Formats: sequence, structure tokens, C-alpha cells
Amino acid sequence: MLKNVLIASLIAALAGCALKAPPESGEIRQQALPNLAVPAQWVEKGGVAGAVASGWLATFADPKLDALVREAIANNPDLRSAAARVEQAAGYAKSAGATLYPQVNLLARGGGAMSGDSSGLEGVGIFANWELDLWGRVRAGREAAQLQYQSAALDAEYARQSIAALVCKSWFLATEARLQKASAEDMLRSSERLVGLAQDRLRVGKGDEYEVTLAQANLQSYRDSVLQLDLAYRQAVRALETLVGRYPAAALETPAVFPAKPGPVPVGMPSELLERRPDVVAAERRVATAFQRTEEAKAARLPRISLTAAVTTISSELFVLKDRDDPVWSAGASLVAPLYLGGALQSQVEIRTAEQKVAVAEFGRVGARAFSEVENALSSGFTLEERATILARAVSENERAVELANVRYRIGSGDLRAVQQQQFALYGVRMSLLRVRSEQLVQRVNLHLALGGNFETPAVAASR
Repeated sequence: MLKNVLIASLIAALAGCALKAPPESGEIRQQALPNLAVPAQWVEKGGVAGAVASGWLATFADPKLDALVREAIANNPDLRSAAARVEQAAGYAKSAGATLYPQVNLLARGGGAMSGDSSGLEGVGIFANWELDLWGRVRAGREAAQLQYQSAALDAEYARQSIAALVCKSWFLATEARLQKASAEDMLRSSERLVGLAQDRLRVGKGDEYEVTLAQANLQSYRDSVLQLDLAYRQAVRALETLVGRYPAAALETPAVFPAKPGPVPVGMPSELLERRPDVVAAERRVATAFQRTEEAKAARLPRISLTAAVTTISSELFVLKDRDDPVWSAGASLVAPLYLGGALQSQVEIRTAEQKVAVAEFGRVGARAFSEVENALSSGFTLEERATILARAVSENERAVELANVRYRIGSGDLRAVQQQQFALYGVRMSLLRVRSEQLVQRVNLHLALGGNFETPAVAASR
């Protein structure tokens, strides 16, 4: 009879229902982004045709920046936290599938007449239990845990890409702050020379006290600007030092010039974006995770069948045990079926179903953001290119105008206020050009990150 039960249970286990596959990528996208029609090409200008390439960090040709990125990858607290979450998810994935295999335990006791309960019993037993996953509950849980691990690993990878991008952008912004400070210091020196000229004109009787006072007031304004920009520079450096895990001492040396802007970026096709970006793929894995959790909850409403086996041997020094074979072998099966739990199991199905809907909606949010980030980066890069050309020409024209205004003031055909106004115009357009050149580099990094390209070369990424 027992033999027949075991054979029947094994046959049932082998014939157990297969797991349902989660929705395909296309189905998820249709559910999450029903109103989004992906164009064949990117709408905005600024990129070139070709597959998205890895190794974008090297295009800036800055060894110091490369070293800072590696330092941040090794020491950034957020990345270390993300790596720990991946390890945690791997442990959950390993644990989730453990009950697919027989569970074997050993129980032993000894001590003779001095045993803990004074019974004198001694013995050893090995007990095995194997739940037959007929309905796929355990397999669905294991699959969900593995998918959760995959999504955690993809999130960690996107965090690495984001930290590398953030280091680069912070490096360019710190460089901009240094150059803005240098520009303000140059204007301060020009203002000091203008004060000296006003004082010279006063001594020779060609000027008056008003001009000297006006020049000195303008000088104080530039001194204040220098102090503000020096503070901004030190704060930018501290932010970068914190990002790479250093003490924020404002001791990091930044370049005195911007790197040359790399050439055009191959941008691939919009239809490939959702398959390439780690954060989007992670969101898709979370949809599949939620699907398997729902299947797990559905299977939990059905009976559980387990096979059991044991071998034991028992002896006593205080009394004689009933005659029996020693050791004793036993085997059997058990069934546990939920009959009435107040709707708890059904509510779990409803909760998991709602979580799946949330995951689909979240995928839609991440996917829509990905398209928007690429188009915005392309648009910004194209516009900034035109602005840089215009502002470079404006700087040149304003520098010439300042020279002419100074000449007119020296020979007495112009007044001080015209010189100061022209200086201020030059200062403003120089600052704007620095901001645009910095933003060009920042938007280039944003474009690489939005496209999902790896900052490392394929060889370096494969060696990790």
C-alpha cells in the first residue's frame, strides 16, 4: 500500500503543471505605454547614425577624470549599498528554491542514565521530507527570487553608470567654477587699472571725484563677485570629493581648461532603447517578478503533498524497550489542504495582482522617461552648439568694444560709465560662454547615460 502511494505521488510530481511564462516584452510595453508610438529615428538632431558604443569615458581623453571615476566606483557609499542589495537578492534566490529538494535533518540524544529528562533514552534518527511542487508554488517563488536578483543586479549596474556620469558632470562643473572665478579675477584686475586711470585723470585735472568714486564702487562689486565664485568653486570641489569617498577638504585640483568636446555620438534607433538601458530592463524584470509572485499566491490555495522518510535507532539503560527491528525504517506521505482561512489566501492573490499592475505602470514611467531623456539631451546638445558659436563671437566683439571704450576714455572723448558698462557686458558674455561650454559637456554625458552606453570599454566591463 505504501509503495503504491509513493509511486502515485512521484508520478503526480513528474506530471505537475508547468510554470506559466510571464508576459513578453512587447506585451508589457503595450500595457505600460499604450499611447506611445516609437518613431523610426530620433526626432531631435545632434546625433549620428550607428550603434550605441561603450567606452564613452575615454572620449574625453582626461586621465585624471578616468582615475576619479574608478575611485568613485570603488568607494562611493551608494554603490557599496547597491552591491550589498545584490548579494542579499542572490541569497534570497538561493533560499527560495531550497524546498524543491528533499529536506534532511538529524536528531540525536545521549547521556545514558544522566540524560536531561532522566529517561535514559539514547538514539539517533534521520528524517527526510520532500514537498511535491505539483502546482508550481515553490518554483514560482524561486523564479520570482531569481528575477528579483536580476533586477537588483541591473539596478546596481545602472547605479554604476550613473555614478560615473555624475563624477564626470561634477568634474566639468568644478572646472567651470574655477574658470568663472578666473574670469572674475581678470575683471577685478581690469577694474583696479580703471581706478588707477581715474585717479591719474583727477591729478592732472582731466577727471573729477565722481569718476574716482564710481570706479572704486565698481571695484568693490568685482571683489564681492570673486569671493562668491571662490566659495562656489570650493563647494563644487567638496561635492566631487564627497562623491568619490574622500574627505571634503576642497583640496582636489581641477583643470584650468575644459577638455575638447568629443565628436558626434552614434545614437542607434529608438526601438532599441528599452532593451539596452539597465534601469528599463530592471523594471521589466520587476514586472516578471510580480507575475511569478501572483502565480505563487494562486498555487498557495491548493493542497500541498509531501513525502516523508525516516530511519531511527533507540536504546535505554533504565528499562527494556519493546522488541522491534533496530534500526527502524519508515516512509509515508502527507497532504495539507486549506479549507477555510477567512479569505486570507484569496486576498494574497489580489494583493499580488495589484503589485503586478504597479510594476507595469512603473515600467511605463521608466520607459517614457528614457525616451524623454534622450530627446532632451539631443535637443540641448544641438542648441548649445549654436549658442557656443554665437557667444564666442559675442565675446570677441565685446573685447574689442572694451578696448575702444578704454581708448576713448584715455583721450577724453568718452566717460567712465561707458567703459564700465562695456566691461560688465564683456564679463556677462564670458560667464555665459563658460556656462554653455560646461553644459555642452554635461549634456554629452547625459546623452551617453540616457542611451544606455557603458562608460567602460567592453574588455574592461567583461573583466569585472
